[in-house]
Amino acid sequence: MSENNNEEKPRKKIPEDDKDYPAEEQGIIPEKTEEQIEEEMEHGEKNEDVYSEEGREKLTEDGEISPEEEGFMEGASDAGQLGKDALTGEPLMDIEDVVEAEIKGVKYRFVNEENAQKFREKKEQEE
Repeated sequence: MSENNNEEKPRKKIPEDDKDYPAEEQGIIPEKTEEQIEEEMEHGEKNEDVYSEEGREKLTEDGEISPEEEGFMEGASDAGQLGKDALTGEPLMDIEDVVEAEIKGVKYRFVNEENAQKFREKKEQEE
């Protein structure tokens, strides 16, 4: 064994391609605009995706999916957000009387009217 434990080990140089990109991985980078996404799809830099609005529109234009399939996928992709109470995040799976409210043109769902009212008040205070 070596008596000198304070010796620094040589650091391994990380190739440029292997660096971490934590901002990208954490979603910190600003989201691309609709126009940027459409341009990337047009130039083949991004595949059309049934889970994005732009992708569904492009697939429908190209005749790869029908308008009915586009509508179905739109509902399926939004289910995650509408599957929880907008105020508390509580899943709506076992709730019999889900309360729906449209606030400023956006649809929200709640487990009860009390949560819907609190959410409305919260949105009004944000203005």
